[in-house]
Amino acid sequence: MELGIGIGWRPEIADTVERLPGLDWVEVVAENICPGHLPPALLRLRSRGIRVVPHGVSLGLGGADRPSKQRLADLAERVEALGAPLVTEHIAFVRAGGELTASPALEAGHLLPVPRTWDALSVLCENVRIAQDSLPVPLALENIAAMISWPDEELTEGQFLAELVERTGVRLLIDVANLHTNHVNRGEDPSAALDELPVEAIAYVHVAGGVERDGIWHDTHAHPVTQPVLDVLSDLRARVSPPGVLLERDDDFPPAAELESELATIRATLSAAPPAPSAMEARGPGRSPDERAASKAHADGARERLGLAQAAVLSALVAGTPAPEGFDARRLRAQSRALAAKRADIVGKVAPELPEILGAGYRPAFLAYAKSRPLHAGYRRDALEFAEHLLAAGRLEDGDARRRLTLWWQERAAARPPRRATRLVRAARAALVGR
Repeated sequence: MELGIGIGWRPEIADTVERLPGLDWVEVVAENICPGHLPPALLRLRSRGIRVVPHGVSLGLGGADRPSKQRLADLAERVEALGAPLVTEHIAFVRAGGELTASPALEAGHLLPVPRTWDALSVLCENVRIAQDSLPVPLALENIAAMISWPDEELTEGQFLAELVERTGVRLLIDVANLHTNHVNRGEDPSAALDELPVEAIAYVHVAGGVERDGIWHDTHAHPVTQPVLDVLSDLRARVSPPGVLLERDDDFPPAAELESELATIRATLSAAPPAPSAMEARGPGRSPDERAASKAHADGARERLGLAQAAVLSALVAGTPAPEGFDARRLRAQSRALAAKRADIVGKVAPELPEILGAGYRPAFLAYAKSRPLHAGYRRDALEFAEHLLAAGRLEDGDARRRLTLWWQERAAARPPRRATRLVRAARAALVGR
């Protein structure tokens, strides 16, 4: 399926996207779309024949638990509402703990890398098959960017993806910016990964910008695309003609002329690369029913092992527990800081009144709050609990800010902030629910 050149659709640049010349398709974050109330700008794009592809971020197919039936149903509903030709997600885990591991359920609020082991592969493959059976269109999965590496991995990224395609027939969404990120952060050679990939399985390609700080590449989607990322795109284009290429931008949006220029540079990079054959259709599942049954049986045992490992890592990242053996503690701390900063940014967008009320004190106050309070019930609840924490702790010296924050909290939660004893009871209940 030929898609052409596209861009990530975001509400902040909806008008700009409508005016971009030569645009073939757009990608939307699936969780940000309400099927019964599609944005008019998206409907206008569809009326012009521009395809819309939903891109999920919350399934957590690389996690130890089987994918949520409700999340899959919600994703399928968005596919139908958008008339999408395919749907995409990530090879990542986003939550851990809970019933499988008899530990508190934790949310990362971010895409985290799965270990490239045979156990993790077995679990991922079964989760992918469950998703494929639940979705009305083909599924493609994206390689992710990572700051941290798992110890004792058994496969390279290319081998891991090749095995995944061989076992499930899933398509691939190859993010060349993520390959570059993993080169800087984990010392992995993008060209070697491309050598091992089943390039005929590529559904489309992501291109995005980032920035390097203190030797760590941050895949921000808020900076211009760099030449090293374009070099990886050129390397991929020399091996295969990708059906589609998409520019991602999620924040700090530039003027329309800059977006047009980046799209033009992507087109020029694709044109300048040596000719390559068009991508063929991806291979179907290459295993017999008996082999698939054996793989499922192995996955059942692997789930608990994977779940315990992922819970330990996520707890170190969001709850301050010690780094699991074999992990780079410095990198875990860097990832932990990045997760907390992202959480603060999202809460500030979900509840913009909080940064307005607290001013420059918002971020340090939120980061202090987040150190001992992992995300567990979504960002809107997180915003309420943060405000509740500030009010109950009595640490707001500014009377006007305290009054405004109290009013904000009362409008959304209750008549008055709970006392300390009530908060302790709630925390105990939450811990019990997570077990």
